Formats: sequence, C-alpha cells, structure tokens
Amino acid sequence: MSDLNVAVVGGGICGFGVGWKLAKAGVSVTVYERGEPMRESTWASAGMLAPQMELRPEEEAITVLGRECMTRWRRFAAEIEADSGVSVDYRDEGTLFVAMDRDGAEQLRFLHRHQLDMGLPVEWLSGDEMREREPYLSRRVVGGLYSPEDHQVEPRALGSALVKAFENAGGTLRGNATVEKVVIENGGAVGVLVGGKIVHADSVVIAAGAWSGMIDGLDGAKPPVRPVKGQMLSLKQPEPPILNHVVWAINAREFAYFGPKSDGRLLVGATVEEMGYEKSVTAGGVLELLRLGWEVVPGIAELPIIETWAGLRAGQSGIGPITK
Repeated sequence: MSDLNVAVVGGGICGFGVGWKLAKAGVSVTVYERGEPMRESTWASAGMLAPQMELRPEEEAITVLGRECMTRWRRFAAEIEADSGVSVDYRDEGTLFVAMDRDGAEQLRFLHRHQLDMGLPVEWLSGDEMREREPYLSRRVVGGLYSPEDHQVEPRALGSALVKAFENAGGTLRGNATVEKVVIENGGAVGVLVGGKIVHADSVVIAAGAWSGMIDGLDGAKPPVRPVKGQMLSLKQPEPPILNHVVWAINAREFAYFGPKSDGRLLVGATVEEMGYEKSVTAGGVLELLRLGWEVVPGIAELPIIETWAGLRAGQSGIGPITK
C-alpha cells in the first residue's frame, strides 16, 4: 500500500478512470464530484470511440494518439467488466459516415484521401453499398466511408462499472462535494478546499470537464475550457433493429449521428450550442434532431421516443468541443 494520497476533482469517466487505476496500484485516492457521479458529460454522451472519423487537417498527431488508445480499449473494457461485474456493451461493428448530398460527399472524399495517405483502414462505399449494410438508410445517401476500427461503448453502463470498480479497488467517493479551491503552497498543490475545510493531498488531478476552469487556486494553470451544450434523444428500436452500426451523416451544412445500443435504444445527436451552463431541452433542439434523423433514416418516424436530454461538452476557447 502506497503512502501517496491523491484527490481527483470530477466524477466522470476521466476522474474515475484515473482514480480506479490509482486505487488498484495501492494509492489512497478520493474522487470529489460536485453532484451525482457520472451524471454530466459521461451520462449524456453517445459513447462513440471514433478517433479515425474525427480526423481533420492539422490534427494528425491527436488522431495517432487516439488510435493508439483504441488498440487498448478492448482490454480496458474487459478489465473494467472483470473488476466490476458490469457489462459496458463494447461493440465493434465499425462506423459508417454517410454523405447526403454532393457537398457532403466531397467533404468525405477529402477525408477518405487523407486517411489513406496516413495508412488508415478505411473503405469508400457507394450509396447502394451503404444500404446493403444498413437497408433503412435513405435513398438520398450518395456514398461515404466505412471505418472498421472506430467502435462504441455504452457510456452509462461504463459509468456504473467504473464507479463500482473504483470502490471495489478501495477508492473513496465523495458525491455532492464541490471542490471550491485547489490549495497551493510553494508552487505545488497540497490539497483541496471542500465545504470550507482543507483536505490534504499529495497530488490533485483536475478532471472536471467543462467546469475545470471554474476551480479557484489554479491561477496560470487554469484550463481554458468552456461548456458547449448538446441536446440528444433516444428512440426505441424494433426487433430486428433498423440500425446496427454507428452512423454519422453530413450534408453541405449539417451533421448528425446515430448510436444503436444493445438494449434496443437508438441515440440521435447532437446539437452544438453556445449557451453557457444552461442545459434545458428545447422544442427547437428536438425538432432539429428529428428532422435530421428522418432525412438520414426515414424509418425513425415510426419509433417511440424514450428520452431527451442535454449535456455539456468541454470546449476549448476558439477551437470547439473537445469531446462529443
């Protein structure tokens, strides 16, 4: 057992992922979460593991890093399941990225060439070939990409599994405990201020997502992050389901995605809104998701709506969302 004492600020996948590994290594670690654990961006996300489809010009280095992470994800998921006894619904059918018009196809053609230049596994499919894989795709789909190594996980199940694995490893969770300040002495973190009381820590890990920049005491080390709102909804798929792959869709102006889950839900997302920390679900947001969704997969018009929600991505000033 190590004598090291670590405070982790933020109870999402990053905070608990770090905390779980530290606790397994024998470190005394406490995760502080301002609300209920795993109920912010982790809970609100679609669970897409898609570093290859995220590739953009001048982002090659982060794509290489992301793909290296992907090579470890299956083992990571299996370890979490073993430590928690909870399935995280890791799925590896791959991801389809479809174009809805000529402008969208040109964007994907560029992405296709760029991925090939980097030696990445990717395949161009015609509209008919896309519909062979996913028959319920609209006749408007003109073509797109298939990435066999971009996968997905069920984020809410992953959140539950990580919390359980962390506690099973001996970690301490403090929910509804807002870290008001990181206590700094002689240029280094020595603890956190929680509920007006200083709690000693040898190291402090900041993993508070969109709220990371609101924590006092960091001074010049404060993360330059902002919240980027995203609204989503889930539909109940029939049996057999109308979609089996993660599907991204793009046209000249808009982007949407679909995430089928093994429990029968089909996630549709997501809006991108600069609304500060406001998280209400709006009629306009739901209308936008349903309209875009219907254009890509007309059959969703017959599916029951199960749930709507909104979450906050961590965005970097002047760049856009860090995560989806």
